[in-house]
Amino acid sequence: MAVLRRSPLTLRPALRRAYHATPARQAKLTIGIRREDPARIWERRSPLTPDAVNELVEKDGVEVLVQPCERRVFTANDFLKAGAKLHPTLQPAHVLVGIKETPLPEVLTDPLPAPGPSTSARDGPETPLVPRTHVMFSHTIKGQLYNMELLSKYLASENRNAPERGALLPRLIDYELLTGEDGKRTVGFGWFAGVAGALEALCAMAHAHLEIGVASPFLYTPRPQTQPSLDSIREILRDVVGARIASDGTPKSLGPLVIGVTGTGKVAEGCLAILEELPIQHITVDQLHTLVTDPNTDLHKVYVVHAHSKDYFVRRDGRPFERSNYYAHPDEYVSEFHTKIAPYLSLLLHGAGWAPAFPRLMTNEQLATTLEIGQTLGKGRFACVGDISCDVEGGLEFLTRHTTLSSPFYTARPPSLPAHLPSVTIMSVDILPTALPLEASQHFSKAFLPYLRSVISGYTEPGRSVQSEQEGKIRSALERATVTTGGELTAAFDWLRKPLGVWKESVVAASAAEHHHTSGNVAHAERHKAIPGVLPKKRVLMLGSGMVAPPAVAELAKRRDVQLVVASNSLADARQLTAPYPNATPVLADVSDPAAVERLVAESDVVISLLPVPFHPGVAELCIRNGKHLVTASYISPAMRDLHQRAVDADVLLMNEIGLDPGIDHCSAMSLLESLRAEGKDIVSFTSFCGGLPAPEHADVPLGYKFSWSPKGVLTAASNAARFKLWGKNHEIDGDDLLQKYFPDVPLSNVLKFEGLANRNSLPYADVYGLSPLEGVRTVFRGTLRYPGFADLMYAFKAIGLLEASPTVNPHHWNALTRQALEKKLGTLIMNDPASVLSALDDVVPVPQRQAVLQALHWLSIVPTSLSEYAASAGADPAFDASLPPLPRAPTAPLDLFTTLLAHKLRYAPGERDLVVLSHEIVARPRGSTAPLLGAGTDEEVHTSSLVAYGTPEASAMARTVGLPVAFAALQILDGGVCARGVQGPTGREVYSHVLQRLEEAGLGMRESVRRGGRGGVERALEKHWRAMEEVV
Repeated sequence: MAVLRRSPLTLRPALRRAYHATPARQAKLTIGIRREDPARIWERRSPLTPDAVNELVEKDGVEVLVQPCERRVFTANDFLKAGAKLHPTLQPAHVLVGIKETPLPEVLTDPLPAPGPSTSARDGPETPLVPRTHVMFSHTIKGQLYNMELLSKYLASENRNAPERGALLPRLIDYELLTGEDGKRTVGFGWFAGVAGALEALCAMAHAHLEIGVASPFLYTPRPQTQPSLDSIREILRDVVGARIASDGTPKSLGPLVIGVTGTGKVAEGCLAILEELPIQHITVDQLHTLVTDPNTDLHKVYVVHAHSKDYFVRRDGRPFERSNYYAHPDEYVSEFHTKIAPYLSLLLHGAGWAPAFPRLMTNEQLATTLEIGQTLGKGRFACVGDISCDVEGGLEFLTRHTTLSSPFYTARPPSLPAHLPSVTIMSVDILPTALPLEASQHFSKAFLPYLRSVISGYTEPGRSVQSEQEGKIRSALERATVTTGGELTAAFDWLRKPLGVWKESVVAASAAEHHHTSGNVAHAERHKAIPGVLPKKRVLMLGSGMVAPPAVAELAKRRDVQLVVASNSLADARQLTAPYPNATPVLADVSDPAAVERLVAESDVVISLLPVPFHPGVAELCIRNGKHLVTASYISPAMRDLHQRAVDADVLLMNEIGLDPGIDHCSAMSLLESLRAEGKDIVSFTSFCGGLPAPEHADVPLGYKFSWSPKGVLTAASNAARFKLWGKNHEIDGDDLLQKYFPDVPLSNVLKFEGLANRNSLPYADVYGLSPLEGVRTVFRGTLRYPGFADLMYAFKAIGLLEASPTVNPHHWNALTRQALEKKLGTLIMNDPASVLSALDDVVPVPQRQAVLQALHWLSIVPTSLSEYAASAGADPAFDASLPPLPRAPTAPLDLFTTLLAHKLRYAPGERDLVVLSHEIVARPRGSTAPLLGAGTDEEVHTSSLVAYGTPEASAMARTVGLPVAFAALQILDGGVCARGVQGPTGREVYSHVLQRLEEAGLGMRESVRRGGRGGVERALEKHWRAMEEVV
């Protein structure tokens, strides 16, 4: 636990190095404006504007220091012109003001000399010390455990070595507690949260409309953070979005566009204010049904209903709603929002607060009722919610998490929601006001300045009596807003000692676990973790710290009852992964030391292996020997399958294939197949494709592909044989032919074009998915997606010899790699001149592809530039990469060299995002149908289940779709939710239904559709191309 270790003896010499090097004196009170936590990338607000700073400097005679921050809406130059000074740490500041909580390493707790007349040691006693004052939204006042460490820095009980027994620790004031006599907050951003929330929710609604096949004028809604001012936002909303609605109307298929607003505070006021820029008509709750069901309702307007508590909360005894009675006896009321209002809304802007004793606006069960009614009223009813209150599982029980400005909305689907009902798109950004940093800061600064002046007078005029009624009100408000003073919690917050104690217990447990690094003895740490009255934590060991680990670590560490150990051969990587989480510990470990790994396994409850595939069976052996469950994302290898009976005998589960492919593909396929069987359907065709790709805007590179880990797996997979059944016939593709027998058009999207490669042996999945006997289905096909051109170019690389694992080559420059690979492939010496190399290329690369292949080889810097017309036309050849990785001195296989090169040239650059596409097509017909298997009967249904996910600034799509299923499965096993034992995949209902539910909550849910009559589009495209290919042969 971090404690203040300064003492009066060591403190005073430091104070003699005061700001401006004034010895042992502090003539002016100093205000410090903090930079916000660098981890909050969108936080651009400032508690004081440059105008306010100028007032403080010129009129109040204080000094203002500003901590530099290039993200802040006001520049350093703005503050310098106002009379402030820049300071890197704000060490000289008596009063420190910021917006959000101070990052822990930056909390200044040491006292400072009191401001006032200059003194010196020769003239009299030294200047007395005074505590600092910190003002922020501290997020401690509700007992938030994640910020108890911050609170501890202000308390004498947690800082035993603080000067004056902690009496000089800072005063902590929380903006959220600054209220008037009526209890309403006087300093805040609520109105701006309402404005920004309404805009973000309109954007989310436009996206929800796209998902149901409709483009609406709200696609042009400006996102608040993309515009320089609120005026410019209003102009676009009015002159672009509003004008389109007024002239063209909203889409007829959506019916009247109705927006509901809840709440009566600043948030609701902000929502209503920004909506005024649209051609709106205010309506009452009683008008909703008639308006939505009337086919003649004017679609050139947007209808707004501002619903108040009296409109939807009713007393259980049938008496009329009374506001005072509601707040005194909330248990006597229930909500009818789900039937009276919600079904008629296109968008809900929820701005009402909620507390645990009060009825929810809507429960999960009530959501189902709303959507059932909404389905009868037309498309898009209650499709989107903008929850500006951001009370997780609060007023709206189905709000499961906050979102960010980088990824502002997600799809919510409670477990209790019937399968035939649609999901709901939810916007729940928890820092909305920072999307309007300029106006929000100006408003906040003006409201805060009177309180700040009162704090200043407490330093410059201590003991001064109140001069006016208004000044007295401000002082009283500051006292109510004070959380700690003099190293103690104020009386109103003495209850925070309880959550503080819970946090301290977690620190003791985490500190004990961290003993792993120094002694390597986890058992020793566990013995020290025992705390009277506290249940022991469940223990998860993660082996590996690679690309997919961060989302898994974050998900596991959300559980406060879990102690996570991340073991890696790179301690730096493990430390970086675990640093944000108090219940996660890094450990240095190497699989080459099985004894050390076994000690870690023995002291865990569940083991996750993110190691390379060959290491999994060895880890599984250790788990069986120690009676521990194992989770991996990899295919079940023969060596792993051989361990099945031993694992069963040891009562151990070895859960494999729980990533993306394999993983989510299994879960989603099993879920849809079981659903169809329950409806009395027979399955006649199953096709499935999956691919991890760069997002289209980052795919303009050779192969249309990029690598986030070693390319070797992709390169070697290009030689895998494949087996599948297509239109009643079994087929086999030899590994040497895979890249030539590809499918050039896999019709999964009207926007993105894909080609497909058969993925290994599809036939065993007939048994896995319950499609056996194989004679009863006409198609079983699993494939890999790539962008067009991948197979042809990869085949050219293979033909050149770049994918050969032997023999070796030894080029002295990368541009000689192609020539030397060709020499080994053709078994002949090739002269080092353009004509000879081109002639050799002609022997292996078809003439129509030659220029494209040369262009790719040039881009990869593995041919001399003189070979390529593309390079010659580039003049000075600016594309040639002189910063290639060093070549090994020893002879090396072309495959290994090419792997090294692609890892460098085709890596993801910072800010680039990836794309994951997973799609199943299942053709079903009524059980007992007499239609021939190879005839596309009119009674057939084509069902699709798809996932499209893009990477975010926080994690790649691949990392999320592999790491999160691993974490979800591990936690389910940890909680005793999986009964299966032995070597398993996620094909049991208890596993796949749980994982799919959690993925939906994480915004990674599958989207299903059905089309009746005719053959499947994917199956038809595959069969047509295969038949054409066989005719050519």
